[in-house]
Amino acid sequence: MINEIEIKSKLSNNLSKLPKYLFAEIDELKNEVISKGVDVIDLSIGDPDIPTPQPIIEALYEAAKDPSNHRYPSYSGMYSFRKAVSEWFYRRFNVEFDPKNEIIALIGSKEGIAHIHWAFLNPGDVSLVPDPGYPVYNSATILAGGIPYKLPLKEENNFFPSFENIPSNVINKAKIMFINYPNNPTSAKATYEQFEKAVWFAKKNNIILCSDLAYSEIYEDNEKPISIFNIPGAKDIAIEFHSLSKTFNMTGWRIGFAVGNQNIVNGLLSIKSNVDSGVFNAIQIAGIRALQPDMEKYAQQNREIISRRKKKMVSILKDVGLEVYTSTATFYLWVKNPKGLSSKEISMIFLKEIGIVVTPGNGFGENGEGYFRISLTAPDDKIEEAANRIKKLKL
Repeated sequence: MINEIEIKSKLSNNLSKLPKYLFAEIDELKNEVISKGVDVIDLSIGDPDIPTPQPIIEALYEAAKDPSNHRYPSYSGMYSFRKAVSEWFYRRFNVEFDPKNEIIALIGSKEGIAHIHWAFLNPGDVSLVPDPGYPVYNSATILAGGIPYKLPLKEENNFFPSFENIPSNVINKAKIMFINYPNNPTSAKATYEQFEKAVWFAKKNNIILCSDLAYSEIYEDNEKPISIFNIPGAKDIAIEFHSLSKTFNMTGWRIGFAVGNQNIVNGLLSIKSNVDSGVFNAIQIAGIRALQPDMEKYAQQNREIISRRKKKMVSILKDVGLEVYTSTATFYLWVKNPKGLSSKEISMIFLKEIGIVVTPGNGFGENGEGYFRISLTAPDDKIEEAANRIKKLKL
C-alpha cells in the first residue's frame, strides 16, 4: 500500500524536467542569511516598493462593496475593462484594437504568458525563447509538452536574437516565439528595425509572435518603447502581453491584459475558460481607473524615482570597478561579473559579505552567465544603504 501511494505521488514527467524556480531558490538563500541576524537588502525581484496610487485603491474599495461584483467574472474580462484597455492602447501607441474580439483580461501577464503555450503547442512542437529571459517562457513550454529552443541574447547584438542562426529543422517545428523589450533581465530596448525583423521572420515561417511588453512605461528621457503592433502586418501573427504591475505598482493585484490577433486571443481565452474563472470584477474596475489619462502623472513619478535610483547605483558600481550595461528602460541593471567569478559566486559575495540579494545571470538561462541583475525596487533609504555597502566591496 505504501509503495502504491509513493508511485501515485510522483511528479509528472514534464514537471520533473523543470529547474527549481529561480526566485524561490533565492528566497531560501536570503532567509538562511536573515536567520543569522543579517540585515538583508533585497535587490533581486522586480517588485515595486512604491505604493499603488490612491485613486486605484479607492476605486477597488468602492467596487468591492457592490454585491454585483461578488459573483463570477467574465472569462475574457469585463467589456468596460477591455474598452479602457483599447482606449489606453490607442492613446499610447496609436493602434486600435476591438475590445470585443482582440483584447482579453489576464490574472497578471505571467498567467497569459504561461497559458499561451497550452493553446497552441502540441507535444514535440518548438517554442523559441530568449536566453537569458524571463524563466516562465522556458518552463511553460516544458509543462505544455513542447521543446524550448534558446535564442542567445548577446551584448554585441544589443541583446536581440539573430534569427538567421536558427537551424531550419528547428524553424520547421516552431509554433511560438517570445520577444521581450524592454528586456528582462538585460534592460535592453529594441529598435523599430529589430521589431520589423521579428515580424518578418514570424510571418515568413508562420510562427505566433508573443511580445512581452510588461515594462512599456518604465523609461527615461521620454524615450518611449514601442509596441510590436507599431509594425505593419504584426496583427496577422502577434499577441502582446501587458501588465499593470510595473506601471502602477500593482504586482500583488494580479491584473494584466493581452491584445492581438483575434484567433490567437481566442485560443488563449479557450484555455483560460477551462482553467480559471477570470479577474475579480472589483480589481478590473480598479484597473479601469488606472488606465485613465489623469493617472499618467503617477507613472511619471515612478519613472523619476527609478531614474534617480539608477543614476546613484550605476555611479557606485562603476566606482568599484564593475561594468554596467546602460539602458534607458526598466528598473534593472545588468552588470558584468568581475573577472574570474561566476554569476553564482558574485551573488554569494553580495549576499554573504554585504547582505545584498542580487540575481545571478545564469538563473535566466545559460547565456546569462557572466552577469548578475540588480533590481531598483527598494525604498530610497535602502538603495542608499546598499550603495554604501557596495563601496566597501573588494573585488
